[in-house]
Amino acid sequence: MVAVARPHAEVRAMRREDLPGVAALERAAYDFPWSEGIFGDCLKAGHPSWVLWVEGEMAGYGVLSVAAGEAHVLNLCIGQNHRGLGLGRHLLRRLLDVARWNGAERVFLEVRPSNPRAITLYDRIGFNEIGRRPNYYPGKRGREDAIVMAIELQLPEY
Repeated sequence: MVAVARPHAEVRAMRREDLPGVAALERAAYDFPWSEGIFGDCLKAGHPSWVLWVEGEMAGYGVLSVAAGEAHVLNLCIGQNHRGLGLGRHLLRRLLDVARWNGAERVFLEVRPSNPRAITLYDRIGFNEIGRRPNYYPGKRGREDAIVMAIELQLPEY
């Protein structure tokens, strides 16, 4: 197996002008995508939202909610052309940094059981399964459960 180096990636705050590109990545990645309006609502609500760029191309995005010492990864996606390069790990670590900077001690997320690639990423970062939400996600053949995962954030040592 040949190791592939992670390309140079830049992560910056999502802006309104990013929304069409974010929505296009979302539609290409998911059968039941968020709309451009949902992403816009996240920006309006002040949810930390980030886009990942590789060589001038939007490669992914992440949306976080932070309140009362906790954070929730609402959406995380790496576009099909950029998967397998460590970019999901890079972006997720940035979201965890943002959560920590905003005072979160714990971060939660939900993931489909049918998404083993994402589950592996979350496991490797240190998330643990803490429960299930029955019939959480829409599916092509009915509803699908969500695996609920969480990670405790460590405070930086100075």
